[in-house]
Amino acid sequence: MSETTPEERARTFLATRKTLEMATVDTGGRPTASQAPYIYSGGTFYVYTSGLSRHTDDLLKTKKVSILLVEDEVSAQNIFARKRITFSCRVATVRRDSAAWREVIGLFRNAFGPVFDVIEPLRDFTLFRLTPKEAIYVEGFGRAYRMTGNLKGAVHVKGTGPGAKVYKGKREPEK
Repeated sequence: MSETTPEERARTFLATRKTLEMATVDTGGRPTASQAPYIYSGGTFYVYTSGLSRHTDDLLKTKKVSILLVEDEVSAQNIFARKRITFSCRVATVRRDSAAWREVIGLFRNAFGPVFDVIEPLRDFTLFRLTPKEAIYVEGFGRAYRMTGNLKGAVHVKGTGPGAKVYKGKREPEK
């Protein structure tokens, strides 16, 4: 049996998640952390969020978001090294009268069932397309990989940032 690649393991992990954590920022630079159920289709995340929430306003105005999908605490072997994928994304809205909106709303309905039938017609909700630009997949200590937004081209992350180990008096060079 062949060993799987980091890309395959990242895709497998992604398939086990139903919600994502979002980090947004408002026009004044004030950050917001929130969560939302999502649909992942064609390499793109979709979230359907209420205009009453601060993150919706942030997404509409700044179009900046980082999203995190993280392993459940209960199933983690080590709470300090939970599996996770972080994506930086481009943000766009999907118009209600578009074929794309109807298609993605159908995916939400299929994934989340009758509860979505109550949410879908609410006019303050906006459907956002979050297109990943870059991903960081972490499997545990010393097992982090930088990838493209579509989870390809994994490169092991060497300790080059703040807090990285020092080798022979200097940091390991960035590649």
